[in-house]
Amino acid sequence: MPESMRWPRSSTVAEVRMGGLFERDGVEASAPSGRIVLVPTPLGNLGDLTLRALETLRAADAIACEDTRVTRKLLTRFEIAGKPLYPYHEHNARTAGPKLLALAGAGKLVAMVSDAGMPGVSDPGSGLIAAAREAGIPFDVLPGPCAFVSAAVISGFPIIGLRFAGFVPRAAGERHAALQAAACTAGVSAWYESPRRIEQTLRDAEHAKVVRCFLLREYTKFHEQRLWGSPREVLAGLTTPVRGELVLVIEGGAAAAQEPPDSEAVDARIDALLAAGEGVSAIARTLAAAGLGERRTLYARAARRKEGSSPSRD
Repeated sequence: MPESMRWPRSSTVAEVRMGGLFERDGVEASAPSGRIVLVPTPLGNLGDLTLRALETLRAADAIACEDTRVTRKLLTRFEIAGKPLYPYHEHNARTAGPKLLALAGAGKLVAMVSDAGMPGVSDPGSGLIAAAREAGIPFDVLPGPCAFVSAAVISGFPIIGLRFAGFVPRAAGERHAALQAAACTAGVSAWYESPRRIEQTLRDAEHAKVVRCFLLREYTKFHEQRLWGSPREVLAGLTTPVRGELVLVIEGGAAAAQEPPDSEAVDARIDALLAAGEGVSAIARTLAAAGLGERRTLYARAARRKEGSSPSRD
């Protein structure tokens, strides 16, 4: 990363202190020492690490992390040494989680970080919070970077009702059904995707009748790229070979606004939403909001499709 993108060494938090770890409204609160704190980390630009996050890492007795190598680089950059690191990820969450809860229960301050961004988004951090709450262990979640939220805002699409869908499904059938559901559902959906699969995902999005989308690549990094347009236009503008972190934002319902679908198209959309796990009531609300019919009629139609009966002919 170029020096211009990095936090200046002369402006560390050691020199620019801003109160205590749990200071609110200018008054430092006396928080219990034993607790779990989810700490967001920069998506790429180290200058995005907040003062409160840095202070939490300095104060932590233990740090749970997705990849110890990545976290160690972050700690080294900010001259934080001597912290025990505990791997915590989807493959060991069941065994590592109780150990972290035990540390917090014994009065230790346990900070949890992911490789980048907000812990608990597409990683097991939310499960640790749920377990801490059930066990009566105090916890905090610090505000900070979150890639899909930033991408949705940058897209310029109306984001009331924004849905985060995690990673685009790998299996071709599931991927097509999910993208078709996103295309016909009013509102905006945000997805993470792998550089190895993004080109095929954009082709599938075109076949799924996605009209407008936005792709954000390498957000906050030196080679950041922003692309708007149809899936085909975004694919044409994508730097190849594709590298880095990707967020795909899809504006749903645009296809319905362009031309009213016929009866078969409505049934296809119902089937796609059913395949994506949507309930009959939710499908009726979604399609009615997209201008595809009266909600009561759509509910009856979706119910019949779910039961495997013939489509209605009204």
